[in-house]
Amino acid sequence: MEKSHYEQVVELLRMEADAIACAAGRIGRQEVERAVEVLAACRGKVVTVGVGKSGNIAQKIAATLTSTGTVSVFLHPSDALHGQLGVVSQEDVALVFSNSGETAELVELLPYLQHRGAPVIAVVGNTDSTLARRADVVLEASVDQEACPLNLAPTASTTVALAVGDALAMALMRVKRLTPEDFALNHPGGRLGKRLTLRVSDLMHGGEASPSVNASAPLLEVVRAIGRGGLGAVNVLDGAGRLAGIITDGDVRRTLQRAAFKDLEAMTAGDVMTPDPVVVAPDLLAHAALQVMENRPSQISVLPVVNAEGLCVGLLRLHDIVRSGL
Repeated sequence: MEKSHYEQVVELLRMEADAIACAAGRIGRQEVERAVEVLAACRGKVVTVGVGKSGNIAQKIAATLTSTGTVSVFLHPSDALHGQLGVVSQEDVALVFSNSGETAELVELLPYLQHRGAPVIAVVGNTDSTLARRADVVLEASVDQEACPLNLAPTASTTVALAVGDALAMALMRVKRLTPEDFALNHPGGRLGKRLTLRVSDLMHGGEASPSVNASAPLLEVVRAIGRGGLGAVNVLDGAGRLAGIITDGDVRRTLQRAAFKDLEAMTAGDVMTPDPVVVAPDLLAHAALQVMENRPSQISVLPVVNAEGLCVGLLRLHDIVRSGL
């Protein structure tokens, strides 16, 4: 009985997983140690090289290395032989991917890489190939069979090459002691990058964009200030620019609901405000400010921003944090 599509896919996934497991048993300890040492000692950049599907793997590994603290570029052998070899210097390391180790363009390029003085690390399926014989370090990435039913299309072999390249990048990342903050600097557009780099000062409304009143301001002036600012709140400041309190549009609504009509005209900002509110500093991480707003019995949707000198410098809204993508 012919296997279902599901059964075929699961079987192929297991074949590729088994290929990686076998590669972990075949790869040599000394070769791995030497490869990581050479990469860690690189004073220039890592130049990844490959043709066809191996070239696709090389491009991915170049991107992974760069994002994890090791500058890397991909170089196609054909381009290298027609002028792009100029990107390689003696301070670089060449990380070459090939299953057969006999690809014509790649073999032709090898002497020129060596003339440049760049060490060559080969991730290769055939350890008896020209590439393996000429490389400074050889990492075996052989497979017994491709996942392709015809045993032709590069599948298990490219998966193993990718896994070896990723493992090298992660080992190098540990050697360089890359921190989450370092990682975030290379990923400013991602959520992790934003959490570790975006600060309150980047999102707050300051200056004229941050409405404020003094404690003696009439209630009608408070309402107008909240309307002008469009932030749903207004800071209440003393004469020295220090924060006395905060008034939200919710505070105004509650005041109107409970106060007698005859008393409203005499009311001031000081009567309506929440004194000594929770505040944040402008250099605080925006993600930390989000936790301040949310991790409490009753959530806060707006926070006054107070600097190290004690001066109120703006307002930060929950809406602005959420909109930033945190």
